[in-house]
Amino acid sequence: MKTLVLAEKPSVGRDIGRVLHCTPQGNGFLEGKDYIVTWGLGHLVTLKDPEGYDKKYKEWKMEELPIMPKKLETEVIRQTAKQFQTVKKLVQRQDVKEIVIATDAGREGELVARWILKEARNQKPCRRLWVSSVTDKAIRDGFAHLKNSKEYDSLYRAAVSRAEADWLVGINATRALTCKYNAQLSCGRVQTPTLAMIQARENEIRRFVPESYYMITAKADGITFTWKEGKTGSLRTYQKERAQEIKKECEKHSLIIRKTEKKEKKVYPPLLYDLTELQRDANKRFGLSAKETLNIMQRLYENHKVLTYPRTDSRYLTSDVVGTLSERLDACAVGPYRKMALTVKAQHPETKKWSFVDNKKVSDHHAIIPTEQFVDLTHMTNEERKIYDLVVRRFLSAFCPPCRYEETVIYAESGREQFVARGKVMIDEGFRQVQEMNCEDESSRDMKDQTLPKIGQGMEFKQVQVDIREGKTTPPPRFTEATLLSAMENPVKYMENKDREMVKTIGETGGLGTVATRADIIEKLFHTFLLEKKGNEIHITSKAKQLLELVPEDLKKPELTAEWEMKLSKIAKGELDDRVFMNEIRGYTKELLQEIRREEGTFRHENMTNKKCPNCGKRLLAVNGKNAKLLVCQDRACGYRETVSRTTNARCPICHKRMEMIGKGDDSMFVCSCGHKERLSKFQERRKKEGGGVSKRDVHAYMKKQQKEAKEPVNSAFADALKNIRLN
Repeated sequence: MKTLVLAEKPSVGRDIGRVLHCTPQGNGFLEGKDYIVTWGLGHLVTLKDPEGYDKKYKEWKMEELPIMPKKLETEVIRQTAKQFQTVKKLVQRQDVKEIVIATDAGREGELVARWILKEARNQKPCRRLWVSSVTDKAIRDGFAHLKNSKEYDSLYRAAVSRAEADWLVGINATRALTCKYNAQLSCGRVQTPTLAMIQARENEIRRFVPESYYMITAKADGITFTWKEGKTGSLRTYQKERAQEIKKECEKHSLIIRKTEKKEKKVYPPLLYDLTELQRDANKRFGLSAKETLNIMQRLYENHKVLTYPRTDSRYLTSDVVGTLSERLDACAVGPYRKMALTVKAQHPETKKWSFVDNKKVSDHHAIIPTEQFVDLTHMTNEERKIYDLVVRRFLSAFCPPCRYEETVIYAESGREQFVARGKVMIDEGFRQVQEMNCEDESSRDMKDQTLPKIGQGMEFKQVQVDIREGKTTPPPRFTEATLLSAMENPVKYMENKDREMVKTIGETGGLGTVATRADIIEKLFHTFLLEKKGNEIHITSKAKQLLELVPEDLKKPELTAEWEMKLSKIAKGELDDRVFMNEIRGYTKELLQEIRREEGTFRHENMTNKKCPNCGKRLLAVNGKNAKLLVCQDRACGYRETVSRTTNARCPICHKRMEMIGKGDDSMFVCSCGHKERLSKFQERRKKEGGGVSKRDVHAYMKKQQKEAKEPVNSAFADALKNIRLN
């Protein structure tokens, strides 16, 4: 008899299969003497759409709401039905005696497995593999300590409650808003508070009034001193008259050194990457969206197998990974990382204690680090190299000493006014040798570092040049994808109710959305034309502003997520009956619908064009997608859309910026913001002449051919002619 192991993803399934000595025996599973290993593709089963309960729900009508089946049912996801059938056949095999659930160690992972087994009508006993990493040692230890799956029944009930609550609130509120205002309006527990945060930032910017401030500097003997307010320590004054008085007063007096201080300061290496931090850095450094970074990470994890599981919210490692550090350093000791990786390995990292190793701070998966797999950098695309480079440099820097520098601060007086100068001398770059990061103190942003000569207490400067520099305060910056991810991860600033337990809960549960879903939520907001991009900045659209006026107040608050998570946590611990929670959700959904019905607002399309829809004849709306300008039908039932122009990767030959493509087929034309225009046919001719028509596959094939030829013996035509001559 055999044991069936159900993993969440093919890559994890293959890792478990290797440890259990299983080999591919069919499509979608591995098999060995004692074990069969199969997998989901994330969720294979989901909650039924409304029309699955009754055909009448195919049409969206206000009078049919609320949609509230007595019992919410599940169904197989059509796109991944083939893999589900594979799992179902294996579950029902006569030689399978038990099942081991090996999906992610967390609430969502429990839901993935339980729904698959429920839909496959499993009656066999189940045990649970609960591991935070998928190294060989962790898998072996996990299988040696398998637990009864019934221990996780409460966690499963919490997961089902979360899914059903989102379904009831999201489906009903979205349909109610869409039907009432005849516009494609969607809302939800995560996407609506995210929109509200962006709107709040827009309001801050709009209300902001720039204020003039003044900074006073005194230059003496090549040193620049900055005036400092005695009581507050501020380097600025907002009163012009006062600045002028200080300047006049200081010009009457010499500058006397009262004190010099020297301090050694340290900046420690940053923690390892979780997905959100990596998405933030990739957006800041390379302009990659959260979704693009996740997709690249997924390829590096599943195809190249050179980085660990991407969808993690931890920046720490578990102690069982420490034993594999040397192998991981060997694997990434290639190209620009070779010297540093071998230097770190020589220190025997597995024998030391590291600050980034903490079992308590790892829930489902540890931080993103390199795997033990050998790396061939030539097989990676440019974007893959960039993300791999970020992860490896962050990994190597974690083993390095802190950046150490000596900071000198000179305090001086001119009359009754105080001045200060700051200088910095690098002692040891530490982790900065691997990772370029500033070792700066936030408090010194208004004061530039300078090289300071040796100065003693009591020294007096009589030749002093005093100047006033005027500046203006700036509004808070608009969100980029990097800063929006940060706000979603920690939305406390945007909460009205800052109850301590609520703040703690939303911090522990990772804020709005999860590391795995945030990228998709942001993409959805762009796709539904609620957000648009101008450069790297995110702007809220007129549609979104109106939606926030129409949507119930509760749905705009991050507190809703915090309240739910507090209750879901109690369900998972067995402290709250899930039926009580779901009854509350059903009542809350009815209240939301009543509020939407009572609302007397209107929705007006401000982006209406004179062009008519070819399908229904109604006027089309002009919208800005994330990378394209489109015309879409105002009637949600029609659904017609056409692309007017899209941003391409083609570069302008004049200014080298990315060009827009306008038109279709042979009439397509590239247009650049600098004024350059070029027909598609002319562009293709130019690219052919420049050698731009070569694909990545062609380059890879050529490189492979070159490597093969390099290994072959070199023979000239003359040598070939002489090879058969025999000399007696």
